[in-house]
Amino acid sequence: MSQFFIEYGLFLLKSVTIVIALIILIAVAATAGRKGSHEGLEVESLNKKFQALAHTLRLAVLNKSEQKKQAKQEKKRQKAAGKNASNRRRSFVIDFKGDLKASAVPSLREEVSAILDVATADDQVIVRLENYGGVVHEHGLAASQLVRIRNADIPLYVCVDKVAASGGYLMACVASKIYAAPFAILGSIGVLAQIPNFNRLLDNHGVNFEQITAGKYKRTVTMFGENTDEDRAKLKEELEEVHTLFKSAVATYRPDLDLERLATGEHWYGTRALELKLADELKTSDELLRELAAERDLFHLSYKIKQPLQKRLMANVDSALEKVAALRWRRGFESRLPR
Repeated sequence: MSQFFIEYGLFLLKSVTIVIALIILIAVAATAGRKGSHEGLEVESLNKKFQALAHTLRLAVLNKSEQKKQAKQEKKRQKAAGKNASNRRRSFVIDFKGDLKASAVPSLREEVSAILDVATADDQVIVRLENYGGVVHEHGLAASQLVRIRNADIPLYVCVDKVAASGGYLMACVASKIYAAPFAILGSIGVLAQIPNFNRLLDNHGVNFEQITAGKYKRTVTMFGENTDEDRAKLKEELEEVHTLFKSAVATYRPDLDLERLATGEHWYGTRALELKLADELKTSDELLRELAAERDLFHLSYKIKQPLQKRLMANVDSALEKVAALRWRRGFESRLPR
């Protein structure tokens, strides 16, 4: 009899586990559906956002008489701001958070297009950039979107609060001016290719790998075949060519850089990056935007792209893998910090 209850309990536990898993899956799908239900450009006034934050805090710390006095002053300020609104210049703020495939490029290109239809030479564009780098052609396209702004003679500022390395710096260097936080990571002007090789493992288990190509260099270094010195030399040649293109792009927008010294794949933190001219000023994006809000109208742009449910779910998986890769990347940098 006891055996029956044990087996029944195990069956019930499995059933409950399956039901909970289904509920979680449905909830995730529903959340993904809600997030992807809207497509288009969203615009937020950062001036109003800052004012609302300050107003909320004042209500909490001021007594009633002080609140009334503050309210009168605020009305006067808003009235004066309304009269001078047409005279204030504008700053358009966009965010770019990179991953290995620079998957935010579709949104970036729409945001840039919208800005170019409206902005004038008196306006400016501020990009809050966080990018560890990744696939060359994807990040090259991301940088090209920022080049569109420069080519339109609109001042372009890039703020690096955390990191702009490798492909991230390829984007950052396009800016008219680069602001960096004191401990932000900049540089890593280099190219990397790494791939595991399972040839010996397959060979030990009696598995042959066949690869047939048309074209001598259609495929060089592989994961499963036996790599030769010629294969490695060809891949090295290709990497050197990409590195040359990378250096040329950086030199175009930052001609004062000593690329012989800096294009070694090394990275530097904000204060040192400033000394090496990889950045122009030490300042966080928060400091810059607060300063500009006093004299400019700040608008934050974000273009949302509607994705099919399957693609959104797969994107969540890719995002998890990207986070693991980014974590390993960060740990590699942090391991070099003094203990």
